[in-house]
Amino acid sequence: MDLGQGRRGVDMGPSALRVANLNERIASLGYQVTDLGNVEVDQPETAPVGPSNARYLDQISHTCTRLAGMVEDAAGDGQFPLVLGGDHSIAAGTVSGMSRHFQKRGQNLGLIWIDAHADMNTPDSSPSGNIHGMPLACCVGMGPQELTHIYGYAPKIRPENVAVVGLRSVDEVERLNVRQTGVNAFTMRDIDERGLRNIMEEAVSAALAGTAGFHLSFDMDSVDPQEAPGVGTPVKGGITYREAHLAMEILCDSGGITSIEVVEVNPVLDEANRTAMLAVELILSAMGKRIL
Repeated sequence: MDLGQGRRGVDMGPSALRVANLNERIASLGYQVTDLGNVEVDQPETAPVGPSNARYLDQISHTCTRLAGMVEDAAGDGQFPLVLGGDHSIAAGTVSGMSRHFQKRGQNLGLIWIDAHADMNTPDSSPSGNIHGMPLACCVGMGPQELTHIYGYAPKIRPENVAVVGLRSVDEVERLNVRQTGVNAFTMRDIDERGLRNIMEEAVSAALAGTAGFHLSFDMDSVDPQEAPGVGTPVKGGITYREAHLAMEILCDSGGITSIEVVEVNPVLDEANRTAMLAVELILSAMGKRIL
């Protein structure tokens, strides 16, 4: 998926992760890996842009609905869904699928969102109209109904069960959305002042409060561009290589991860596939790889 943002190339992210031996390395941890291939996505060259404040909305909602079904089916079969992006707009589909899986069982889902950006714009507040800046808002019930109401209900996640970690680039109006919804937001200043371990423990506590577990949505631009150059919207001052691994290890130790997505790997902007290789390493840490 690259319909949700303005720079081409992020649609090749899943291929870059496969080239970095993702499947084989997950299997080395003892998992049985089933690769379901790429979800069908309409191409920008043949698709109408649609409304200027929510570009490619129809195509993105169609794709997210397809993805939601695949994720729900995988979770229902007892599998652990791992979704590869692509831009972050896919999260509206992933989270919908996992939310529906637990809703049918009378349970709630938590969400840990690690990102340089809040992704809580709506068509009314977005300065660009790019939907990759809106998916978290959609998950908590704000934004286009085509995305908020996949499966016919909203919100998919209660705001108090959402933790956003690593914020350092938030639009002016978007700040109001973050505050008004009541999601738990942790900025880079919070990490600097209090340490990543404390922040991650608070995030886990919020995401597990009254839920059956949490989905992890990891945007590679949360990591500092010196370590992850291959992203579409890099922002200086991100989490370090070791902090990123520590975050994944803490989340794994919590026993609460139900599913993972890793997004915004752009091989066109990368250096010798460094960002994809780091993404694979982080996925492995989240799924149980340890130093000893």
